[in-house]
Amino acid sequence: MIEKRLLQVVVAIACLVPLSVGGQSILHGPHFLGHPPVIPVDLDSHFRYISGIFFAVGIAFATCIPAIEAKGPRFRLLGALVVCGGLARVVSLLSVGPPSAGHIFGFTMELGAVPLLMLWQTAFARRYLAASTSSPASTLGK
Repeated sequence: MIEKRLLQVVVAIACLVPLSVGGQSILHGPHFLGHPPVIPVDLDSHFRYISGIFFAVGIAFATCIPAIEAKGPRFRLLGALVVCGGLARVVSLLSVGPPSAGHIFGFTMELGAVPLLMLWQTAFARRYLAASTSSPASTLGK
C-alpha cells in the first residue's frame, strides 16, 4: 500500500507539469519564448492547439491516479504519446540545436521520467495483481 501511495504521489506531481505549462501556454501563447517583432497568427494558433493537447494529457494522466494498479493500458498509451513528443524534440535538437533550460527539463521528463514511471506502474500492477490473486483473504469484501 505504501508503494501504491508513493506511485500515486509521484504521478500527481508529474501531472503538474503539463497542467501548469499547458494551461499557461493556452492562456498566454508563445510570448514567453521570446519577443519576436511579430508572432505569426498560425504559429500562435498551432502553439495553443499543441498546448491544449499537452494540458489534456495532464488531465488524462491524473485520471490514472485512482486505482493506478488497474490503469496500465491507459498509462502506457499516454506515456507513449509523451515519449513520441520527446523524440520529436530530438529531431529539433539535431535540426536547429539545443533548446532553453525549460525545454531541456521537458525533454528529460519525456524521455526519462515518463518511461521510468511507465515501468514502475507496470511492475507495481503485476505485483498488486499477484498479491491480490494469491491470497484467499484478498477476495473478502469484493
